[in-house]
Amino acid sequence: MNYTYAAAEKSTVKLTITFSGEEWKNAIDKAYAKTRGKYTVPGFRKGKAPKSVVENYYGKGVFFDEAFNVLYSENYPAIIEKEKANFTVVGEPELSVDEMSEEKIVLTAVVPVKPEIKIGSYKGLEIKKYEYNVTDEDVEKEVRKIASREAKSVDVTDRPCKSGDTVKIDFSGSVDGEKFAGGTAEDYDLELGSGSFIPGFEDQVAGMIIGEEKDIVVKFPDDYQAENLKGKDATFAIKLKGIKGKELPELTDEYVKKHTGSETLADYTAKVKERLEKQAQMRGRDQTENSILQAISATVEAEIPQAMIDSETDAIVGDFSNRLMYQGLKLDDYLKYMGQTLQQFRSQFADQARARVVSQLVIEKIIKDENITATDEEVDAKVAEQAKDLEKDVEEYKKSMDPRQLSYIRNDIIITKLFDFLSANNNLVA
Repeated sequence: MNYTYAAAEKSTVKLTITFSGEEWKNAIDKAYAKTRGKYTVPGFRKGKAPKSVVENYYGKGVFFDEAFNVLYSENYPAIIEKEKANFTVVGEPELSVDEMSEEKIVLTAVVPVKPEIKIGSYKGLEIKKYEYNVTDEDVEKEVRKIASREAKSVDVTDRPCKSGDTVKIDFSGSVDGEKFAGGTAEDYDLELGSGSFIPGFEDQVAGMIIGEEKDIVVKFPDDYQAENLKGKDATFAIKLKGIKGKELPELTDEYVKKHTGSETLADYTAKVKERLEKQAQMRGRDQTENSILQAISATVEAEIPQAMIDSETDAIVGDFSNRLMYQGLKLDDYLKYMGQTLQQFRSQFADQARARVVSQLVIEKIIKDENITATDEEVDAKVAEQAKDLEKDVEEYKKSMDPRQLSYIRNDIIITKLFDFLSANNNLVA
């Protein structure tokens, strides 16, 4: 067997594999040994007829398909492994037979590969920087959550509903005068301020009194999961049927110590503020990094193989399905509820999947071009930091680590360096 390969169109490699007549004959013998039990020939027990007899009875090409599979399975993976430094396969090949004779068999595999991308620029760009501040109100709201653990639910009849209340409502939604799947419910319990409904819905329910009916108008987000509702204005007819408020215990030093371990309310408040500020910093950093990637990706020229988009779509759908499972739902049931096929559901993630693929290719290319690495000393320092946080001996902790953990730490250091580099070499504007 010998082979050649050459770059082809649309980020593929054309692999031409040539087998000798002897190799083809051996493949047919293996195909016969593997599949002979399928064939019945008069005068022979099933699977016991000689190869020549089966060929005469069913035709000379009876074992050809399986023989091709033998040649492919025994040789293709080894070729791909041998050439992994020259190209990276990202999907299944398209196979064809170019030539077939007693002297040789020529198979062609058109293989989707990771593309070489061209980045227009990744320095000197003006990019939005995200920053979030933590207010005293944010801290107080978070601190009061510990009191909600022992909150008593009480019926409210003498005031309008407000954020924090749980209301019982009937609602019926429509878009352009037509009701849509999942837009109608009766006796639905909704906690106002929970963010469980689309933006604007809960805010407009707040202020209603028991027995009140009104229409509210909201807009579905542009990235809403249902394709037929994305970016659409919707009208919901609301009837408020009940209000339950929360009666909270008093937040004293004694209560805080019992439920948090902090000595005083002031100590706990300080810890909450520190935690919220770290979360706000991380949120701003993550969104800024996404902003950087989007700006750079907009300058990219590349032919992205459909196999890579399909694979990323698989990951997105898989994540969505897992989130549904945590809620006690199955994806098939969700699709029936939304009136969508799996293909329709997958199609709405195509742009997102492509963007994620491009972002990953951008990250890989810049890391390679700028030679961004993580030294063993930097990895050891990170391990020591983790060991200290866990109050463990560094050497014992490192021995207990899985190699994948060390790989993750190394990769995390590289990614951190990458975004430090990109932040320093672009103009981040708040």
